[in-house]
Amino acid sequence: MLREKFTADLKTAMIAKDEIKVATIRLMIAAMKDKDIAARTAESREGISDAQILSLLQSMVKQRQESIKMYEQGKRQDLADKEAGEIKVIEGYLPKQMSDAEVSAAVQGAIAAAGASSIKDMGKVMNELKAKYSGQMDFSKVGGLVKEKLAG
Repeated sequence: MLREKFTADLKTAMIAKDEIKVATIRLMIAAMKDKDIAARTAESREGISDAQILSLLQSMVKQRQESIKMYEQGKRQDLADKEAGEIKVIEGYLPKQMSDAEVSAAVQGAIAAAGASSIKDMGKVMNELKAKYSGQMDFSKVGGLVKEKLAG
């Protein structure tokens, strides 16, 4: 489970005095706890699932990629380098990203599994993909591909 891995890796990074890794893992844990609190209900005190954690980590990577662009435009390479270091740490917890060919095949499989025949079925296809491939593909890019395939 990712939660235990975060805790163990945080301890290891602290012992190794790896400041970037310590700071990044703390950010990841804090973001995860925020999501846990938001997900709690009167009936369920459980936190978010590993799939949701992977999705959270992907969004953290995207945020840092956008920040890097902004910092580079503002000629702040020191801050861009810091963000790049954080991305490297976060990506260490994400599963291997699928190639374009693998994504295309997964989309075809999800369309068939969902019995999708038109754009109206896009939600079913996306849910199928998220259930099977969370953390392995960029769903903002996949959405366009699904739309394209369903449109014919």
